[in-house]
Formats: sequence, structure tokens, C-alpha cells
Amino acid sequence: MELMIKKGARYVSAPAHMVRDAAAALALADVNQDKPAFTSPAAARNWIAPILGSRPYEVFCLLHLDNRHRLIEFQELFRGTIDGASVHPREVVREVIARNSAAVIFAHNHPSGVPEPSQADELITRRLKDALALVDVRVLDHLIVAGDKLMSFAERGLI
Repeated sequence: MELMIKKGARYVSAPAHMVRDAAAALALADVNQDKPAFTSPAAARNWIAPILGSRPYEVFCLLHLDNRHRLIEFQELFRGTIDGASVHPREVVREVIARNSAAVIFAHNHPSGVPEPSQADELITRRLKDALALVDVRVLDHLIVAGDKLMSFAERGLI
């Protein structure tokens, strides 16, 4: 089976990773047009799982929310390798302020298929929460997506 993507007005052959990236870009475009409200960890979990579940590399994302927990924007902020992504608190704070977010939900994937948080995941969550508290932005959750499995820091009392 030959995979194809649209380039301009025509379709061209493409390797699987290019097709996957094009599909992810289309999904993000759709996602940012529909502005759901995240009133529970389950609502956020159900929304983010299809976006991050099949990525072969780790990505760290922000869900920027208004004061009623409605989505302002979904942002893929950092992209890593199969086993990690560097997250920089300064950049997170800058992006949150730029969008005037009242609250955020962090989300990242574990391509390994294991949704358990690492010590590094717990540490960066605490650092980001502390940094954002200085500018009065609430951190509602940190979701880890691993294929079809998900873990919520809020549901485990880790946030």
C-alpha cells in the first residue's frame, strides 16, 4: 500500500512518518477550532488521548484554559525523542502569559506504553506549578498518555 500526502494541488508518495505528522497537524487544526470546557480530569483525558496516544516520540503539551476552564488553545510546546523531552519552565511561563491563560493542563506522552510518571515527570510538574503560581495561573492536571492508557496527576492526588 502506497501512502500519499497533499502537496499544493497534487498528491505525492510519502513515508509513514510524514503521513502521521500531516494527520497530527490536521487534528490539531480541528482541535483548536472546537473549544471544549474541561470540567473534570475524565473530560481532559478523553479529549487528549487520541491526539497523543500514537506518537512515536515524546511531546510535552499545554492546554491553555480561561477562568471557566474552556480551551483557549492546545499547544505542542516541546518535542523530544523516544524516551524524553526537555521542558523549560521559563518557556512555559512565557507561553502561558502570552495567551492570558487563567489555568493550564499539562499533557505528555510515553511512547514506551507505560503511563507511570517518572521522578523527572513529578519534579517538572512541581517546578512548573510553582513557577505558574507566581503569576496566578492554576495547574489543574498533568496527563500522561501511553497508547490507550492514561494517568492523571489530579486523580492520584499528585497535583
